[in-house]
Amino acid sequence: MLIQNGRVVDPVTGTDEILDIRVEGSRIVETGKSLNNAGKQVIDASGLVVAPGLMDAHVHFRDPGYTYKEDILTGTAAAARGGFTTVVCMANTKPVVDNLETLAYVQEKGERAAVHVLQAAAVTKGLQGHELVDMETLADAGAAGFTDDGIPLMDERLLIAAMEKARELGLSISLHEEDSALIVAPGVHQGAVSEKLHYGGTPRASEDVLVARDCMLALHTGARVCIQHISSKNSVELVRLAKRLGADVHAEATPHHFTLTDEAVLQYGTRARMNPPLRTEADRLAIIEGLRDGTIDMIATDHAPHSEEEKARPLESAPSGITGLETSLGLGLKSLVEPGYLTLMELLRLMSQAPAEFYGMVPGSIEIDAPADLVIFGEKELWKVESFASKAKNSPFLGWELPGRVHYTICAGKVVYEG
Repeated sequence: MLIQNGRVVDPVTGTDEILDIRVEGSRIVETGKSLNNAGKQVIDASGLVVAPGLMDAHVHFRDPGYTYKEDILTGTAAAARGGFTTVVCMANTKPVVDNLETLAYVQEKGERAAVHVLQAAAVTKGLQGHELVDMETLADAGAAGFTDDGIPLMDERLLIAAMEKARELGLSISLHEEDSALIVAPGVHQGAVSEKLHYGGTPRASEDVLVARDCMLALHTGARVCIQHISSKNSVELVRLAKRLGADVHAEATPHHFTLTDEAVLQYGTRARMNPPLRTEADRLAIIEGLRDGTIDMIATDHAPHSEEEKARPLESAPSGITGLETSLGLGLKSLVEPGYLTLMELLRLMSQAPAEFYGMVPGSIEIDAPADLVIFGEKELWKVESFASKAKNSPFLGWELPGRVHYTICAGKVVYEG
C-alpha cells in the first residue's frame, strides 16, 4: 500500500508536512516525497490529514453479557469508523472481567475484531468493592490495567492495597469518582437545570471529595492513577495540584463534557443524561483549560451504548451514557481546534500518544518500522451525524454537522474502514 500526498501530522515525531507513506504487511517501511508506487494499492490522501491511529482508553463494549447494546465486533466497527485503531474495554460486563476465563474471552474475540482490543480487569471481585481480584495473575494474562469503572471504590484501605499492587506490577489504576452518598439523583448536574426539572441532581462535591482523596492516595502510594471522565472544575484544580506535588496522577476528559453543558438535558432529554453529569459552562471551560495546560492528559469517549428502549424511559430511570466513538474526532475538532484552544497536533497527542503512554505502550507514530495503524481524514470536511456503526444511537449529537470526516482507518496495514 502507498499513501500519497497526505499531510502527515504525528505528535510523536513532531512531523507536519506533505509526505508519502509506504506500507508492507503490517508496518510502515518508507516515508518520503514522490515515492514510486511499484504496482501497489494507492490511496490518494491529497488535501487530507494522515495521522497515527487514535486510541480510546475508555470504552464499554458490553461483551459478554449485554450484547443487545453492543458487542466487541460492532464496537470495534464503530471505533474504526471514528478513526480509532486501539481501544481499552472496561470491566463491568456480565460476568465481570475479574477472572482469567472472561479476560481470555474478550482477548480471543478481540483478535477477530477490526482494531486492537485491550481489556482492563476489575479492581475488586464482582465490582463489589470488598475483595481485590488476583491482580498479578490477571496482569500476567495481559490485562491492560485495573478499574471498577461505573462504581467508586469507597474502602480506602482496599484502594491503597490496590494502588500499591498496581504500582508493583507496573500497571495503572483508573477510578470512577462519584460518592453516591452525596447524590440526590444521578445523571444531571445539581443546579439551575435540575431545579427546573424538579430532579435532585448530582453536585460537584460527589466527584470532588473522591478526587481529592484519590489524588492524595496516589501521592502516598506512588501509583499511576487516572481520574476518569472528569467533569467538575474543582476536580480539575485538584488534579493540577496533585501533579504539582509530584503525584503520578492523570485525567481523561470526554468530548461530551468539553462540548455540552447541563442545558443540553433540557434539549436532548435522556440522551444527555451522563454519569458524571454534564455540568455548567464554567466547568466546561475549566476542562478545556485543563486540556490546554496538561492537567488533563487524554481524551476518552466513555463509549456507553444503550438500547433505544432503555433511553426512552423517564429521566429518573433511564441509563446514563452516550455512544461516542464515531463523533469523538469531530467534536475535538469542533470544540477544541476550531475555536483555537488546541492545535491539531495537540488534539492528536491527546487522542493517540497520551493514552498509549498512560498504558505503558509505545505510542503509534508515522516512521519506518512503526505499525501501520493510521487514520486519514479531512480536517475541515463536514459530515452529518445520521447513522452509527455501533448498535446504539444514544447520542445528543444526532443531526449535528461536524468537521473531520474519516476517509480511511488502517489497522495493522489493512483498511478496516473506508468512507
